Amino acid sequence: MPHINLPRLEILKIKNEQYVRRIISNYSIPHIAYQVAFRVANQLRLLLQDWTTPYVPQIVPTGSLVKGTSIKGTTDIDLLISLPSTYPDTRKDIYRSLADYLKACGFAVREQNVSIGITYKGVSIDLIPAKRQPRSIYDHSIYRRKANTWTKTNVHRHVVLVKQSGRIPEIKAIKIWRNLQGLEFPSFYLELSVINALHGQKNNRISLNLMTIFQYLASVFVDARIVDPSNSNNIISDDLSNKEKQAIAKMADLVLSQPYWNSIIW
Repeated sequence: MPHINLPRLEILKIKNEQYVRRIISNYSIPHIAYQVAFRVANQLRLLLQDWTTPYVPQIVPTGSLVKGTSIKGTTDIDLLISLPSTYPDTRKDIYRSLADYLKACGFAVREQNVSIGITYKGVSIDLIPAKRQPRSIYDHSIYRRKANTWTKTNVHRHVVLVKQSGRIPEIKAIKIWRNLQGLEFPSFYLELSVINALHGQKNNRISLNLMTIFQYLASVFVDARIVDPSNSNNIISDDLSNKEKQAIAKMADLVLSQPYWNSIIW
């Protein structure tokens, strides 16, 4: 086979792509994590039945682990606690009573925006209490603690959207960068931002796509209005303050001046 002399720029692009793909692979979650999620869901179902008696909750693994966008260092298991539409309590009361019940069971409870965090058998878990909408399987209403209100959403649609986006590697890379920089950037907000930034861009060129994402974060992100694809009234971009968005934009702008990938993600 004849030797092919590639231009220096092409060689650099190949090396960049190889490096980024290797870093993403290093942060990949082993398949056993998915098995753990479903096992934990089954175990917690028994515990939570005492909380919801006589109603039987459905406990559904969701979030980054199910979407395939989890990375090492953010291995929380997200579980949707799905209650029937006939459940008598309000969304706020459901959230509060679940937190109180878990405290009574001896858990150290982390009250977050829409979820309640606990550690169960050494596994970090985020429980999302939700009430199903009438005549629906996947539509739910959930309490948003920061805004002291509730909103309608569909986590099943979220999972399908992200899994079918073709942007899983880029999402993982941005999550790696987010964690390394200590930025506040909720996962679903991040996932939707990546998908928006890469609209119309080709797949299978991760390093080039990442630079497109950083350009988006540096210049467009702060003012971009990101809505829940299952409810246009649920504004995902409201989950961060302007100060928190500016911090992301500032760090993305710094990335654009970095000459080497090993100073961006490692």
